[in-house]
Amino acid sequence: MIRGFLILCLGAALALIRLPAGLADTPAAGSQDWHSVVSQFAREHFKNPAWGFSHCQRDYELARQLAAADHVKLDDDVLYAAAYLHDMAAFEPWEKSGVDHADRAAEIVDTVLRNTGFPMRKVDAVRGAIRTHMFDREPVGPEALYLHDADALDWLGAIGVARIFGLVDSNGGQPSGPEVVPMLESNLAKVPARVLSPAGKARVPERSGQLERYLRELREQTDNLRLL
Repeated sequence: MIRGFLILCLGAALALIRLPAGLADTPAAGSQDWHSVVSQFAREHFKNPAWGFSHCQRDYELARQLAAADHVKLDDDVLYAAAYLHDMAAFEPWEKSGVDHADRAAEIVDTVLRNTGFPMRKVDAVRGAIRTHMFDREPVGPEALYLHDADALDWLGAIGVARIFGLVDSNGGQPSGPEVVPMLESNLAKVPARVLSPAGKARVPERSGQLERYLRELREQTDNLRLL
């Protein structure tokens, strides 16, 4: 009898317990959310001094800064996924011969995001931002615009120099130091006019000036690249 009474009391007590709303749908303590999964994926697979993991990080942070300066609200889910995965098709096994890396990444980005917990109803917006992230393309929508401008600005300034010279083959193969200089000159000539947002445009003069000074001084100190 006593045992039965205790069981009834325990059942009554359990019936009074109410979980906070939504708690049953939250990940277990210590589990990763989709941001962590995507970030770790990028860290493990995107290894390149010009368009690897650190470039993804910079694009995400700079896009947020530019949007905040323009008082524009972004969908952070879309921006984060697009920023960290926009160059995935520049790497094996995702690259595809004859297909632009932006188009290819937009096509296959769902294969990474699926089953991570990412809200897949937003995947088309991610595709759009990835497809137009290069400076010579036309972004549509705020996330696409600010990713596009962050990516463009990352080709300029001191970081633009670091990225391009990071591609030089230290064993004497291609590209050599002199061979990457035209890439920097091309960026200086083409990229500034393709930064489209007000906050992005405001950053262009400083970054363009840094790159322009670097190229001028590099030529002065290397006998017009002969000694580079």
